[in-house]
Amino acid sequence: MQKRKLLALAAATVWTASAAPAWAQSMQADKPAGQQAVADTAERTPAAAPAEKEQHAADAAAASHDHHLGDTVVTATRRMKRDLDVPAATMIITGEAIRESGASDAAEALAKVNGFTYKSFGANGASMGTMVNELSVRGFKSGTLVLLNGNPISWRGKYNLDQIPADSIERIEVVKGAGSVLYGSDAMSGIVNIITKKGAENTVHAGFGNFGQREYGVRIGDKRFSAYYNSDKWGHQNDVAESDVRASGLKGSMRTDLRDAEKTSAGLTYRFNSHLDFLFGYYETEATYLRFIDRVDQTAYGVHAGDPYHVRHYTTQQYITQLNYHDRKWKGSLYFNTGTVGAKGRTDINSKTGQKTPGGWYETRERNQTYGAKLQRTWKLSPKSTAVLGLDMEHETYASLLAPSTANAARYMRNNWGAFGQWEQKFTARDTGIIGVRETWTTAAARDENYHNFSASGQWLHKLDRENSLYLSASQSFIMPTFAQMYGESSRHAPAPDLRPQTGVTYELGWKARHAGHTWKAALFHMRVKDNITPHWVGARAEYQYTNEDFRNTGLELSCETQGRHGFSWNWGLTWQNPETRAKGADWERTFGKLQLTGGVLYKKGKWSSALNASYLASRVQSPLHDPTYPCRPYLLTSWSTAYHPDARSEIRLTVDNVLDRADVTSHTGANYRVAPTSWMLSCNYVF
Repeated sequence: MQKRKLLALAAATVWTASAAPAWAQSMQADKPAGQQAVADTAERTPAAAPAEKEQHAADAAAASHDHHLGDTVVTATRRMKRDLDVPAATMIITGEAIRESGASDAAEALAKVNGFTYKSFGANGASMGTMVNELSVRGFKSGTLVLLNGNPISWRGKYNLDQIPADSIERIEVVKGAGSVLYGSDAMSGIVNIITKKGAENTVHAGFGNFGQREYGVRIGDKRFSAYYNSDKWGHQNDVAESDVRASGLKGSMRTDLRDAEKTSAGLTYRFNSHLDFLFGYYETEATYLRFIDRVDQTAYGVHAGDPYHVRHYTTQQYITQLNYHDRKWKGSLYFNTGTVGAKGRTDINSKTGQKTPGGWYETRERNQTYGAKLQRTWKLSPKSTAVLGLDMEHETYASLLAPSTANAARYMRNNWGAFGQWEQKFTARDTGIIGVRETWTTAAARDENYHNFSASGQWLHKLDRENSLYLSASQSFIMPTFAQMYGESSRHAPAPDLRPQTGVTYELGWKARHAGHTWKAALFHMRVKDNITPHWVGARAEYQYTNEDFRNTGLELSCETQGRHGFSWNWGLTWQNPETRAKGADWERTFGKLQLTGGVLYKKGKWSSALNASYLASRVQSPLHDPTYPCRPYLLTSWSTAYHPDARSEIRLTVDNVLDRADVTSHTGANYRVAPTSWMLSCNYVF
């Protein structure tokens, strides 16, 4: 209750601060501009001086001219607004920018975004079952809500970003900071909304590279319909990871090799009219990981270096279906997501005892399903006042399927409900306040483990001029524990049915400006989370279990994008932060890295284009489940892509990842999962 009162006071303070200039002046009604987008960005007052009227008219014309996909954000406020008019740290990655970077899917497009910490468990998206590749925003693990066309696609708090091919993406909107008031659980540190194209050209592509890489695909369509099929293969990679062995009768380390990673994605979209569209997507992966004992410090069973530890063949199948409606006032959607994850293979050494197990076999399977509906209504009450109200419902199920290593199959379900509202008020031509509230609750949960949460937010935007703005925000957030965290069980995972939801609050002060081809952004933020859900090692049982702890982070973000002359454009970003966690009865320990530098340069001339991108994360630590944190080497992720267009229909592209051939570790929890050595892909794309 105390935190709720404090946040309500903070929201009221922001609201009052934004209102103060308005009460100091005699407010007069504004004339609405001709278009909705212009009305949101430029208004005229009857009492304005002639010069001011002319400036407002010029601004309105500029808004109408400049209001295109690269400048607008929908995700941050659930309404289309110019990026500079949004009181949040935002970023728009256009489909053209994704194509020019050489990224083949959404995961690669986001891997080097400023403020994002990237983690991978294998090449070509070949994650180890539920150990999927992840994006952490502002040093906070599992606090990023991933949306596809505004609908959630995560399963058990995870997502497969590599299932969304780059050529199907219209743009990606990134919003950093708490977003639970508008979007519910999981939006604690950021939101990624991947917006797909609603039509397509007829194209075919094929490529090959080292490490046994092969790719090919086809897309057909027109302005209303598109369908695609892609297949990607990665043959082999040794020494993918090195991790500790902590069994009761065996201490040491093991290494992991990767074999035959394959992924297939297919889908279709259909646009019935300008308001209604349909999407279906299918995704399948499989990969084999072989683990061997690499070092023996202690053994009670005669284990030697080089002995096999186990073999695991991982498979993933996922389906996504959406029906989306939108007009100027209403937005609605129906969605259904289902995914099955499995792991099976030979077990040579028992993970708990360290004893050799000739003929041992391991197999687990689980299925996650969600289906839901969302409805939103926007009221333009006056030229100065806008209200948004919405409802959402989601039915969630988790099933641990019967398998040799899952003797007791189980199924859990719950209904997630939410109601939210947002009020936006223009007090002057320069000052705007936004306040929002959400109530979330669950029903029909197992063991009556139902939750409810009330969240509130307050935002204030002050326009210094049309291309220069300041903002202030305070927002609450929450994350409900997943079924897998509470009830999931494996050879090394113990259930934790009494987990509490995570709750947090984020405060942010920001600045945005655009001038002479430069777009500048800065944000100072402080984030505090109570009951952060984190796995901890239980040494006596040689297994891990999820528990609640605390998290905090204070940081500064700076970025700049520049459209240069003579074919050059570039961008850079800097994030300094201090993410820390604290378990019960323990001291604060730092997690992730303190300093991140990102940058990229693009050159285009005639039929050629070339892009180089990099992300550097320094002052890092590893946070193992069973030991205190310890410093680790910075990582430097690099990619270079060059394309040649012989004609308007053809493209030949060479993409190189890990240009400097660094053996960097991108995991942050003690197991050393390394990026692949320098890899290249030569591909050809043809429009027919």
